[in-house]
Formats: sequence, C-alpha cells, structure tokens
Amino acid sequence: MNKQVKKILKPTSLTSAVLLALVGCQGTNEVIAQPASTTIFTPADNAFKYSNKNLRKWDVATVADLDQNGYPDLLLNDHGFSVKILWNNQGKFAKPYDLIMGDVHGLTAADFDKNGSIDLVISRGGGSGSNARNSKVVSFDKKRSISQFGEFATPLAMMRGRTVKWVDLNQDGWLDLINFAFPSREMKGKSENYLYLNSQDGQLVEKARLPAIHGDGQKTLVTDFNNDGLPDLLIYGTGPLKAYQANGAFNYEDVTKTVLPTTVRHTTSVSEIDYDNDGDFDLLITRGEEFKAGDTFYNPQKQALGFYWKRGAHKFPPFYAGDVIHFENLQSQWPTKDLLIGESAYKYEFPGETHSGRDIRLVNSDALGFPDKLTEKGTYIGYIGNGQWQLAGNMWSPMTGVITGVSGFSEQTEVSKMPDLLLENRNGKFVNVTNKVGLSHHSHTTSSAVADFNNDGYQDIAIIQRGNLVDENSALIYLNQQGQSFAKKQAHGVVTKEYGAIGLGIEPVDYNLDGQVDLLIGHERGKWHLFDNQQADSNYIQVKVPSSIKSNVSALGAVVKVQACENSQMQRVGATSAAYSQSFNPVVHFGLANCNETVKVQVTWSNGEHLTESVNSINRTVKL
Repeated sequence: MNKQVKKILKPTSLTSAVLLALVGCQGTNEVIAQPASTTIFTPADNAFKYSNKNLRKWDVATVADLDQNGYPDLLLNDHGFSVKILWNNQGKFAKPYDLIMGDVHGLTAADFDKNGSIDLVISRGGGSGSNARNSKVVSFDKKRSISQFGEFATPLAMMRGRTVKWVDLNQDGWLDLINFAFPSREMKGKSENYLYLNSQDGQLVEKARLPAIHGDGQKTLVTDFNNDGLPDLLIYGTGPLKAYQANGAFNYEDVTKTVLPTTVRHTTSVSEIDYDNDGDFDLLITRGEEFKAGDTFYNPQKQALGFYWKRGAHKFPPFYAGDVIHFENLQSQWPTKDLLIGESAYKYEFPGETHSGRDIRLVNSDALGFPDKLTEKGTYIGYIGNGQWQLAGNMWSPMTGVITGVSGFSEQTEVSKMPDLLLENRNGKFVNVTNKVGLSHHSHTTSSAVADFNNDGYQDIAIIQRGNLVDENSALIYLNQQGQSFAKKQAHGVVTKEYGAIGLGIEPVDYNLDGQVDLLIGHERGKWHLFDNQQADSNYIQVKVPSSIKSNVSALGAVVKVQACENSQMQRVGATSAAYSQSFNPVVHFGLANCNETVKVQVTWSNGEHLTESVNSINRTVKL
C-alpha cells in the first residue's frame, strides 16, 4: 500500500467523533459525515452579546486586531445604519461602539505607514450616484484610541465606493490600496478601478487603473495563482469572473481565458484554499442569484409567506388568512418605509425607529378594502373579503418581509439552482475538481469560510446559502478527507432562524484563542450570529505573525507554511471570502491531528523577506 493511501486511512480525531459512510448520491461522489453525538458548533451567547436587530448587512464581517493585543476584534457593517466595533476582551466582546453612521461598504485595516497604529479605510457609498464621496481613513492605537486620518495631498477619488483592500502591489514592503467604485453615469464609461501606490511618506498616489467594469462587478479576491510573489486579482460579480495576472508592479494582464477552465458567472465569493496541501492556492467559488422582483415563498406548516419586490408598483397574488395577520421583519428603505393600510391607504404609525425590520400585528377590521391605484410610495396591505388579503408594493429599493398566519397561497416562486465550484491550481492554471471531491450541491450560496474545524491538518469548508425568507437557513459544512475529498456534515449546528433574512456573509475566527476555529455569520436583513466550535479536540498550533524584523513589513498578505509529521500546510494572513473588504487577523491557525513532533514554521512577507523557525510546543499561540 502506498504512502498516499495509508494517509487516507490513518485514524484521526475525526474518525473518533463521526462515522463516515458513503451514501449513494446518484451521479455524484458526495460523502456524508453521519451525525456525531454532539454538533460541532453552538451559539456563543455568553461571549457575543450583540444588541441584535434585523438589519441590512454589507459583505462579510471584518476581523482585525485593531488594538494589537493578540485577540481579534470585529468590525460589523449594518449597511446604511452604522459600522460598529466590538472590542475583544480576552474572548468576550464588549458592547458595540458606533464607528461611523450612514452608507458604508468595504473596510480594510492594516498599518500602511508603519507608525505602529492600525489604519482603517472605509469605503463610503454614493447615494446611487447622487452623493459621490471618497473613502475615509481612521487610525487605532494600542490603547483603543481612535483618530481621524487627514486627507492625502491628492484626495482619494470621489465615487460610489465599493471595494477597498490593503495589499503590497509592488513587493516593496509597503501596503498599497485597491479602491474600486460602482460605475457612475457621470464617468461615461471611464474606469473607476483605482490602484494607489504607497509613496512611503504617508501618502497614497494613483498609479494605475484596471479596465472599467459595468454594473455589479467590483468584488475582488487578492491571490497569487502563479506563485511568483506578486498579487494577482480575481474580479467578479454577476458577469464573467475575470483573472488578472501581475506581470510587474501595477501591471495587470487579463488572463481569464488561459487560467480558468470555463466562463464563471453569478459569482458571490471566492476563497483561497490549499485543500490538498500541495503548496499552492486553489479556489472555492460560491455562486447564486439575487431574488427577482415579485418572488414569493410559502411555508404551509408555519403559515408563513415571504415576499420580495423592487423597481416600481406591483400587486402580489391575494393570500388567505384569518382575522389577524403578523408582518415579521418588514424592511423597505428610506424614503419608502410607509405601510399603507386598507382602501384609504392610511399610514401605520410605527412607535420606534424604522431602519431595522418591523414587526406588526394587524386586524382585518382595521384594514378593510384596497386602493384602486398605488399612488403613494410604500407597502400596501388590505383585507378584501372572503378570507383574502391583498399585498402590494410601490418603491425603487428592495422590499422584503414575511407575513405569518397565512392559511393559503396559490403561487410560489420556483428558483433555479447552480453548482459551486472548486478549482484546483495546477501550475498556475485551474482545473474543475468539484464533482471529483464531492462538492456536488446545487443551491444559491453567498460566501464561504475556509478553516480546519476539526484540527486534522486539512482545511474544511463552511458555506452560507441564500435561503428563502421563510425557512431556517442551514449552512453547508464539508469536512476535508485528508486532501482527497470532502464529507458533508449533517449535524453541525450552524443554523439560523430569523424570518425575512437573506444569507450573506461568514467568516472564520478563533475569537477566544482556544484552538478551535469558530464562525461569525451576518445575514442581509437579518442578525449577526457567533457560533462556538465545540469539537476540535486534536492538536493545533497558532502562529502570530509580526511585522518583519528587517524592514518592518506588515503581516498582512504574508504566507505562512507549517510542516509537521510529513504534512505541509499553507495559509495567507488576511485570507477571507469578503468580496469588498479585507480582514487582518495576524494569528493563523493550523490543525495538527495527532502529531506531537516539532513544527517547522516558515513565514514569507510580501517583499520576499522570510523567517523559518522550529517550534517544539503545540496547542498554543506561538509568537515569532
């Protein structure tokens, strides 16, 4: 028996926790991990006491050690309301602090000027083109003091801000800035995909632009698919995913047709994953479509009707209900928040703030009739007799919600589904191995978390599904079978239950440094959820990557390799599935299975500077 087969059969902590069984999934190679005695994840309610309302979200949560105390802090973006900081007090998060209010998109944190403070770039939205603004920069010192960073000599471009990511684009050891905008009509097709050079004197200077992208196409992964040390870019959205290879500093070539095996559309996130531990970064691609105007979803067991509308006036098919109905998590954006009731379309008076989801109890006798014309902006509801109610909307921005107490509904949207993709890196070009490794689900997915959840030395996968407003949203958890395939975990515990929420972002983070990678989820029009990993009981090592000794190069983007017991692993500091933002957690987690040998750790910073150390201790955070 060769060494590779022996490795596949070698007992690990996984085999003692779950019984693996092959399930006959027609036309797939899917492996199912049968339920263990306990689930992997449970809600971390004691550590994460977030004042949780159903709010819009943007992207994936940003994880960054802002005060540099070793524990990862959180930046949570309740889109259009505020960005909040949750300081990490040795494994328990403080009360959220409002950093900035209003329409904010991408976030990226790192020490770009090497003064010892963490600098956060905040990409501000442009009010659908009516209020173009430039990104703001704030700085955090080690005492958690926050200061405004002044304007650069030449201010960053005014735009409908979307993507910001600190990254060393020219290998000089100084962090440059990716700053992409949603295209505005005023630019008349001119590119707003800016690449800023760090001039090493506290300034950012526009150096180059990538080609213009139309519509929703500013989502970006920074990777290095040809392993030359220069950061390559994958840029995506509803249109075709584009691969840009760096042929020099700030010099990018579109190599999509030669690097990718097929045209990939409707991409929602891309994650780096060296799933087979062969020393290069493969790609995990989640895919899906947004709801379409007029979509409806009905759960007869829960008597729950979910709805989605935007861009004009629309009457939904009537539904059957009793004398009383309940709106749950009704959301529509300013200035079309009014709920208009009955034939006269009188406005419902909400007792509190209306940015978050609203819950309303409505009696039919207070909602008799329905207007002939939808002349006002808002959501309409009326009782039209014979046990039937009428729902309608007239607005531009999306309206969502769930009505409970619905006893019958005649129509439900049938949605198409699409596969996610795992592309294996073979000498800088990618091959589709999705079915080969058992990732054969078809769904609408929005983001992924890549981490070793069971500490067996191979990276696992958690994927968030979009959901349908009226059912629980269960993540897809796949456990890596030693680089050969993935087994789907059934009883994992990563389930969220709020009505009216749309699956969005997931981020891995060992928030309490206990050696078990946890999961942070934020749902669009829903809540934030922190899930605590309860099952990773094998050995591990966590490497806290500092700035480089020689040139004080930021740890962000550094590649960390760990070798122990003939198993080599590789990760990048700051790796995330965030489409618009960039996390910066300098503590990198590696599972070691049952290995108790000396661990060889190698770090390579963005300028090529490297450090190699042998570490004798395990099951702790190692500071290099």
